[in-house]
Amino acid sequence: MNLIVAVDKNWAIGLDNKLLISIPADMRFFRDETTGKVVIMGRKTLESFPGGQPLKNRTNIVISRDKDYSVKGAIVVRSVEEALKECEKYNTEDIYVIGGSSVYEQMLPYCNVAHVTKIDFSYQADTYFPNLDEKEEWKITEESEEQTYYDLEYAFYKYERANN
Repeated sequence: MNLIVAVDKNWAIGLDNKLLISIPADMRFFRDETTGKVVIMGRKTLESFPGGQPLKNRTNIVISRDKDYSVKGAIVVRSVEEALKECEKYNTEDIYVIGGSSVYEQMLPYCNVAHVTKIDFSYQADTYFPNLDEKEEWKITEESEEQTYYDLEYAFYKYERANN
């Protein structure tokens, strides 16, 4: 299973249920990586999308504890365990965890690949991703050249869990 995330210098990922910044190349990478695949997210992440609608051309799995919550075009599950059960129907390499922070944290033990866009800036934030650089089991296996968007520098990293 994969995960995909954009983080700032402090591994922050969001503020007030919004991304810290939208970088076109990062959005394109996200789209290219996840189109035609399965994406797993929490309810708040889904609701942060335009119109609160599931992502097109993907199988959307939404985790929500609210037993009455449903959304057209998405599979709603009530727990991480239920999400993992649903994932058994798909090729594990085609599954991407896309947020938010609590879903990332709960699903991280089940992921073997992490696609991380690191933005060289510190934003005001209220949600964070676990710092993979501090976790012995995660190693950087690919790294892009540094890129710029206006005056921001960022790079794409692929982390893989050691001993897959």
